[in-house]
Amino acid sequence: MSYVGIDVSQGTLEVAVHEGPTSHVENTVAGCAAVVQQLQAANVALVVLEATAVYHRAITTALVTAGIPVAVVNPRQVRDFARSTGQLAKTDRLDATLLARFAAVVRPTPRPIPDDATQALAALLERRRQLVDMLTAEKNRLSVARREVRPSVQQVIRTLEKALAASDEEIDRWIRSSPIWRAQEELLRSVPGVGPQTARLLIAALPELGRLTRREVAALVGVAPLANDSGKMRGKRRCWGGRSHVRAVLYMAALTAARCNPVLQRLYRRLLAAGKPAKLALTACMRRLITILNAMVKTQQSWRAPALVIP
Repeated sequence: MSYVGIDVSQGTLEVAVHEGPTSHVENTVAGCAAVVQQLQAANVALVVLEATAVYHRAITTALVTAGIPVAVVNPRQVRDFARSTGQLAKTDRLDATLLARFAAVVRPTPRPIPDDATQALAALLERRRQLVDMLTAEKNRLSVARREVRPSVQQVIRTLEKALAASDEEIDRWIRSSPIWRAQEELLRSVPGVGPQTARLLIAALPELGRLTRREVAALVGVAPLANDSGKMRGKRRCWGGRSHVRAVLYMAALTAARCNPVLQRLYRRLLAAGKPAKLALTACMRRLITILNAMVKTQQSWRAPALVIP
């Protein structure tokens, strides 16, 4: 069984087999097909590549379609692995060889990639987030703008508001086009504190919801407290890593749920009464919320407090 690493850039794919040869192809449809043909002829146990903005999507889709196991990993994890081995130099060929070694040693779990419709929904939600950020920035500029430039800023704000409304309509159309998405959105929104944007982001950006244990889903989102102990020393538990965009929207949902959701409200108040910082209490609410949602999707049961409370 061979382990393969692929270093992806905008124009090229550098392919390396662990303790074997390397090859170089263009990052095009033809190049992806050539890589798939090459790996199909070998006994490949796992292919590892780093997550990029968009450049890894074509080769990842081609490999998964061909039935070749693929793991898309966090680049920070790979760089930490490189430093632990003493490799400080960085080139495309060295990175591909490092990824192959990482695949052979660490053996990350392959995960299925979202289908085209889910990827399209994720892109629409990301574009909506960008429009909201731009609209917020322009409104902040308007509050301090001089009279001479205020009309220009106001015009941009009106344009962005129209684009945001059109984006919401397009997202609604995509959700309505799928009975599965509609049912899942209704299921998630039955929880007090979970609004339409939270539910839709979870559908698009967390397809593993309902397929993992409560500890796995908390770690995947990045709200699981991690131990920091050594000998007799017991360090402070901290949360880090995970999917930051999911965690950001989950924070806002937990902030609302701590006021209107009876289960999370009790948890939040109990932690505050115990002297815990408000941020820690909200993080605990985020963890409880995602585990509740995970259990609901797994069992396909709507919100029933306190039946689905996870101890």
